[in-house]
Parts: sequence; C-alpha cells; structure tokens
Amino acid sequence: MSRAWQRAVLALGSNLGDRHGMLQGGVDALAKVPGVDVVAVSGVYETAPVGGPPGQDPYLNAVIVVDTTLPASVLLERCLAVEALFGRRRTERWGPRTLDIDVITYDDQVSADETLTLPHPRASERAFVLLPWLSIDQGATLPGLGRVAELAAARRPDGVVMQTDLRLEVPDGG
Repeated sequence: MSRAWQRAVLALGSNLGDRHGMLQGGVDALAKVPGVDVVAVSGVYETAPVGGPPGQDPYLNAVIVVDTTLPASVLLERCLAVEALFGRRRTERWGPRTLDIDVITYDDQVSADETLTLPHPRASERAFVLLPWLSIDQGATLPGLGRVAELAAARRPDGVVMQTDLRLEVPDGG
C-alpha cells in the first residue's frame, strides 16, 4: 500500500562556509531522497542571526515546498541526515551552522510531539521564514495561525534582505 502525497514546507539556513552552496546542496540532497519531490524554491534572503552567541555571521535563508510520501517524522529524519551530510554539528542552541533544515508545515497537520512540533513553533515569528515562503506561495497558511501574508505583514522585516544576485535551482525532476 502506497502513501498519499503530502505537501510540506521546509526552511533552510546557513551561516558557515559557502552559505549559498550549502543551501543549494541541501535542496539537491533533499531532491534525491526517495519519496520527496521538490516543487518550489524561494529566493535567497540574507538575515541577521536571531538568538545564539554574539558575533555570528549573517545567514542565508530560503524556503522550499516539497511533496512527499514520507510520514512527517521520517521527513524530519531525512532532513537531519542531510544536515549531517553537510557537516552540521548540534553543539549550541541557535549557534552558527553549515546547514539547518526545519520542517515548517506538513499539510495541515497540527501536533505537539516532542520530536516534531507542527507547525514549527516559531515560524509565525520569523520574517526569514515568512517572507521567502510568501514569495513562492501567496496563498500560504500556517495551520492554526493564519495566512502567511498577514503574519509576514505583522513582522518587522529588519535584517531580512532578498539577495537578487543569488538563486537556488529546483533540481532536474523537481
């Protein structure tokens, strides 16, 4: 029995090394995961670090939309495996990272599981998630919280700047 396709929104970020290369590599690696189809990729946004230790370099952030047959928990496992592939080490909360991939939504699922809270518990507060997401889906909603356009309008976009000279590509077959 095959699983039905579900739509998920993933947020990617990097502030170490070749930040743009890390984001594109993350998109490419996710597209190779069986049961994951990359549907859309946002523009790239540079963002001041939020939380964590002082002196961090700015992040590059993007949002991708995927269709997947994987259960939400397995999608999270695959995202963590891709992070590890790109050298992600979880040593400090909100610390610098080579690649960070967060599951923002999984269809309209709402859950408070300790491993994967859906939607992402801080997504509605983060312009660096909302603005890229809105750029690829004007009608997007954050389950239980409202329309992304309205949530984005309520956020201060300070420190979130679209990088018009940088693009991410949807891999062939995506």
